[in-house]
Amino acid sequence: MKNLELKENIMTFEEILPGLKAKKKYVRTGWGGAENYVQLFDTIEQNGVALEVTPYFLINVSGEGEGFSMWSPTPCDVLATDWVEVHD
Repeated sequence: MKNLELKENIMTFEEILPGLKAKKKYVRTGWGGAENYVQLFDTIEQNGVALEVTPYFLINVSGEGEGFSMWSPTPCDVLATDWVEVHD
């Protein structure tokens, strides 16, 4: 179960961008429910060594055969006003 911020904290993509850069997790309330959160990454680990890479988004999705996938915001995601922060 997702731990989402209260409705008073619904944000735009522009508002969540600084949080994404700070490694926070966000989800759209308008998504279907399997999507747990989106997070920005700028490193990968290879043989125990952290490598700096071009930043990329991953989305965490619940369900059989799911997990993390690469994600790019659609125009609808960028223009949406239903983003909320997800807390562990």
